[in-house]
Amino acid sequence: MRVVVSIGGSVLAPDLDARRVEGHAAVVERLADEGCEIGAIVGGGGVARDYIGAARELGANEVQLDQIGIDVTRINARLLIAALGSQVDPKVAHDYEEAGDALRRGDVSVMGGIMPGQTTDAVAAALAEYVDADLLVYATSVDGVYSADPSADDGAEKYERLTAGELVDVIAPMSRDAGASAPVDLLAAKLIERAEMRTVVLDGTDPERIADAVLRGDHGGTDIVPAGNDDEPSYWVGDE
Repeated sequence: MRVVVSIGGSVLAPDLDARRVEGHAAVVERLADEGCEIGAIVGGGGVARDYIGAARELGANEVQLDQIGIDVTRINARLLIAALGSQVDPKVAHDYEEAGDALRRGDVSVMGGIMPGQTTDAVAAALAEYVDADLLVYATSVDGVYSADPSADDGAEKYERLTAGELVDVIAPMSRDAGASAPVDLLAAKLIERAEMRTVVLDGTDPERIADAVLRGDHGGTDIVPAGNDDEPSYWVGDE
């Protein structure tokens, strides 16, 4: 089973905490030990926001701000690599080809951002498509996809299951609202739709939820299923 896991910066590194990074590394190692081929994408978190805020005050333009954010995601990726054992490629992958080569060698590959204008959400979706992953998991700070930002709207409805097209329809209005928060961005949602990629969006603050989702399909998040395919993936069928 080939899996791409996107670990949001707000999950892995809202601040610098080695124990939190170790917890997520332990889950990645467990999945690898279970025979999964793993690509992990790491976000920027609170450290990235601090650097970007300071750079904006200094007059940096948006491309420069994006580049700073990418640098921070790659530092966070190095933190995760440091916590992983011998199964990981010791280099942060800087493009999809490098990540794909690592997976084909049997190594865990860890990435951060790639280019200005593209979030790590989109990087994860593009990598999943590039390596023909069986499953894409977004470990976020919210427990699934909602009809609106649940932190701002008490009436927001949580979806247990969506098609990729429905995900695009839900995310698109959020992307147009200033300050709105979506669990994945619009480009990522469109890439998921294009690739017909089986995807799970879940609360990753407890990393064990990632393992449960990958190994058993057991999670409290949102399943994104290809249109016309409501069957459970074969690697979940029969699991206890």
